Amino acid sequence: MATPQQQLDGRRLGFGIDRGGTFTDIFVAYPDGRTGTFKLLSVDRLNYSDAPTEAIRRVLSDYTGHELTRGEPIPTDHIAWIRMGTTVATNALLERNGEPMALLVTRGFKDLLHIGNQSRPNIFDFDIQVPETLYEEVVEVDERVVLEDPSCKMDISGRNVRAQNGQLVIVEKELDDEGISHSLRPIFARGIRSLAVLLLHSYIYPDHEEAIGRIAEQIGFTNVSLSSRVVPMIKAVPRGFTSCADAYLTPIIQKYISCFRAGFTGALSDVQLEFMQSDGGLCPVENFIGSRAILSGPAGGVVGVSLTAFDTERPVPVIGFDMGGTSTDVSRYAGQFAHAVDSVTAGITIQAPQLEINTVAAGGGSRLFFRDGLFIVGPESAGSHPGPVCYRKGGFLTVTDANLVLGRILPQFFPHIFGKDECQTLDKEASMKAFEELTGEINAQLKQKGRSRISMAEAALGFIQVANETMSRPIRRLTEAKGFDTSQHLLSCFGGAGGQHACAIARALGIRRVMVHRHAGVLSAYGLMLADVVNEQQEAYMKALNDENFVEIRDRFVHLEESCRQNLLSQGFSPVDIRFKRVLHLRYDRTDCLLMCSPTEKTGGNCVEDFTVTFEEQYQREFGFTVPGRAVIADDIRVRAVGRRYLLKADSERGQRADEPAPRKSITKCTFPEGELDTEVFDLSELSYGHEIVGPAVVIDKNCTVLIEPNCRAEITPEGNLLIHLLDVAGGGVSAELDPIQLSIFSHRFMSIAEQMGSVLQRSAISTNIKERLDFSCALFGPDGGLVANAPHIPVHLGGMQAAVKFQIDHIGLPNFRTGDVILSNTPRAGGSHLPDLTLITPVFFSDQSLVPGSMPPHSTTLAQEGAAFHSFKIVDGGLFKETELVEQLMAPQKVPGCSGTRNLRDNLADLNAQIAANQKGIGLLQELVREYSLPVVKAYMAHIQRNAVDAAQDWMDDGTELRLAVEIDEKTGDALFDFTGTGLQVHSSCNAPPAVLMAAVIYCLRCLVGRDIPLNQGCLEPVKVYVPSGTILSPSEDAAVVGGNVLTSQRLCDVILRAFNAVAASQGCMNNVTFGDAQFGYYETVGGGAGAGPGFNGRSGIHSHMTNTRITDVEVLERRYPVIVRKFTLREGSGGDGEPVQLSLLTERRVFAPYGLNGGEPAKRGKNTLCRRRGETRVNLGAKNSAQVEAGDVLELETPGGGGFGERK
Repeated sequence: MATPQQQLDGRRLGFGIDRGGTFTDIFVAYPDGRTGTFKLLSVDRLNYSDAPTEAIRRVLSDYTGHELTRGEPIPTDHIAWIRMGTTVATNALLERNGEPMALLVTRGFKDLLHIGNQSRPNIFDFDIQVPETLYEEVVEVDERVVLEDPSCKMDISGRNVRAQNGQLVIVEKELDDEGISHSLRPIFARGIRSLAVLLLHSYIYPDHEEAIGRIAEQIGFTNVSLSSRVVPMIKAVPRGFTSCADAYLTPIIQKYISCFRAGFTGALSDVQLEFMQSDGGLCPVENFIGSRAILSGPAGGVVGVSLTAFDTERPVPVIGFDMGGTSTDVSRYAGQFAHAVDSVTAGITIQAPQLEINTVAAGGGSRLFFRDGLFIVGPESAGSHPGPVCYRKGGFLTVTDANLVLGRILPQFFPHIFGKDECQTLDKEASMKAFEELTGEINAQLKQKGRSRISMAEAALGFIQVANETMSRPIRRLTEAKGFDTSQHLLSCFGGAGGQHACAIARALGIRRVMVHRHAGVLSAYGLMLADVVNEQQEAYMKALNDENFVEIRDRFVHLEESCRQNLLSQGFSPVDIRFKRVLHLRYDRTDCLLMCSPTEKTGGNCVEDFTVTFEEQYQREFGFTVPGRAVIADDIRVRAVGRRYLLKADSERGQRADEPAPRKSITKCTFPEGELDTEVFDLSELSYGHEIVGPAVVIDKNCTVLIEPNCRAEITPEGNLLIHLLDVAGGGVSAELDPIQLSIFSHRFMSIAEQMGSVLQRSAISTNIKERLDFSCALFGPDGGLVANAPHIPVHLGGMQAAVKFQIDHIGLPNFRTGDVILSNTPRAGGSHLPDLTLITPVFFSDQSLVPGSMPPHSTTLAQEGAAFHSFKIVDGGLFKETELVEQLMAPQKVPGCSGTRNLRDNLADLNAQIAANQKGIGLLQELVREYSLPVVKAYMAHIQRNAVDAAQDWMDDGTELRLAVEIDEKTGDALFDFTGTGLQVHSSCNAPPAVLMAAVIYCLRCLVGRDIPLNQGCLEPVKVYVPSGTILSPSEDAAVVGGNVLTSQRLCDVILRAFNAVAASQGCMNNVTFGDAQFGYYETVGGGAGAGPGFNGRSGIHSHMTNTRITDVEVLERRYPVIVRKFTLREGSGGDGEPVQLSLLTERRVFAPYGLNGGEPAKRGKNTLCRRRGETRVNLGAKNSAQVEAGDVLELETPGGGGFGERK
């Protein structure tokens, strides 16, 4: 085997190959120092079966002068090494064509991965499309391991064992080897050969999983993915998903590798074959597994950016912008790779260290649409087959077609790989014809609305501008949402399509310098050539980071380092070329926000301070605060070992500085916002160090095209790269008159601001409800308080925010708002939904002119009870935080008999400060937008976006209160009246729903009925009138209890509204609120149930529906943090200390009236709440709403309602 340090000998070549979704990029290193690059279509079934094999065949045929026959094994005597990045794993996940596999899981949790975190990916879809689980069968294993809690006596028996991290665990149920074998043999007989094993708490006690693995291998299973090996980290759900992905993908990868190797003589046995992993490191082919292959493709590009765009002597952080045909990947590099603990691909959570790469479904192949007066780009992609219209395969209109029509792609310089004979160039005429047709459709709609026509070029340019804004959003999330100033970065554009959008993306982000590497078109393949080999080892720890424990932590580091060293030595690396990086996964106690922390190279990680200082600095930078005095927990210990490579120098200089002007190749016509302009054309290969180019210009290379826009200047660096300077990054030039293109762009900008406010809030908050359960929403409002844009996590907030903002405008008066004011409100008469929803409203000023209020209400209490009331409280008065008055108000409920003040004042204050910071983020971004476009334009488009947007039904609450609705629609005007006359009177309970909840239900249901992604704002309600008689459950008096109206009545309202439209059967009709605790702690959870069926689809099981979408606490986290054991998703109190009772509270619905069916569909089963008393062995039906004292050993059975059926059963 070739050693890593071996230089290419006199006749062997090295290959870097990145197999992407649309193109396969090839980088070739020749023995004499030359390099070569080219592209192939990843899928071209008429001409070859595998693009990487075909690429090597073509290179060797040219190199040897002997044409190698396609389909015959390729000789390997001229191949030294092959390094590949591949989308095989990603594609298998997306297309769901992986290996059939089965899951073995602890008994009682067979549906754990089906339920997942119980949230739905699109809150407005009736037909809830949650990607199905990967396994074909699931087997429950009779075993149970329980954590020993020294603070309380566990009412269980079993064998005490010390786990890998030194913690005591109780083996309550031993593994039955014979039973396992009996369960596995029928699965094996049905042809399944791959298994995933997920046992609770196996991340610290893997013995049972290891035993199952041995039994399965004896039976004949060829792949067994043990969760304790794949990812030994806490959280059963993501660990289970990752293990299933590993079992699902590893056999597919092995099959692909076997087929690839079969295309060469000797199956590449004498060639060094390595694959890129998701963490940015190469590994030998035999170590390449499914769970580490998800980001194999884009990881090479991040490596390429790190080695070509980041200057270690003058360190400026770099944004990597990889625009391909199917999607765009963005990354950030500031001297070291940024890794994430988990990510979601194709609906599957992968919990493993991997490069932090944000992907947006917008690329050269993104399809173009005009819908609802908006220019839409993606997310649908034309792919490589049939591809864009210009690919000559009968494809779809895409971003690539738009660039071609605008003259930004020159067909004569584009690869000639199209058509039946693979030698034709792009078909510009076909693109122009398709655009003429779409422009006709656009003008027809504009004519109906009395607006001016647009030209084909204006339409194409509009789609490009919208695509640029779409791709800018993930960059803002990666930088601004994490506390980094986007404008202070260098933009490194690469990928086949990146250079065409480089200047526009930079201008949109305020960036003044753009680097386009000379190998930008194949930078991912180039990065593969430069990448190091990486081996990682990891163990769970789950203990406090302190001086006492660090002795043990240091010993574990040494043990893991030695294991990594032996792995790399076996691959031929010498000890001097091996480097280690020590990593701890750290978090504050009682939080789930995990940071991967490593010391600097100078400190080395040999003492506690090396990690605590890094943790606090990183926490302060990302979240804006630290929590002094709170313990820091080390969840995991990880070592990253790197085998350094010296085979290829990253960059080399191109000789002397050129004195003569850059040689121009030709002049063409390109369309810009300024109009059609003469544009010079240059060939990158003919340019030398020192050459300068003034835009507009096009620089062509055989693998990419770079557009240098007007007001930009480019220079060739000593290394032969293109460095573009933007002379003007300001926007403007937009009138306040409605323009459909700008309408689409402002829609993205407003939504991006709301999203970044949410990111700041989630990062800065300390409570689990905000940080992990995502129980919050953020929004922007116009000067009149009308909703402009929101980033909704929880639909029930939709009405409350707008009502609260309008109330404060009327109550305080716009002239009385001052810069630096922040208003806190939560009472129903002030527009709130219920007291736990705290809304913070901050007015925005620009040059002393009031612009817009921002608002967000998160749940900031844990127990579902009504407490401190804020009608119109200035939490910040002219920039001064009124902490004393705030604390007095938060503790005021303790004066009421039977009530208490807040249980966690420090966390409450931290969350409120996080809300203030999030609103401040929104203010800054809005002010930037005003500086870019002017105040009149921003105000005008707030109004434009708001403007862009006979049946009866009834149902009963469980207490018998009727909800009645009649809907009248005027077919001529489109106006609608929602009349709730006949609805029952307000009730002497907490189920009264204030107007804000009612309006949230109406706007949510209307958005669902539309069925398309439309701007969700005040404009949706302009044609809608709602009438509710006062004094009813939907319009209660000011002092009525309303906490249940927010979480229960809101759900039943949705059922009634949707029944009026005959849209979908009833869902579970509640949020199944469960709380328990005592004076020291409180636990609050909402539990999913069944969603109603509709025309052509079944309702989803085990999921939140309609007005909520909070995530559920992972079972392993719950059992570690609270004195409980979870059985079949029911709680069994392990009670705090010698059986001390805790208070259990339930707030649920649909325990009396079943969720109805529609169109002949059957009703679903009602929910049921049963308390099983350990003493006396009695079972008590608690009803829908109740509280009870529970003792150690008591068990709560929470059976959530199902969803009604749709249509007669056949």
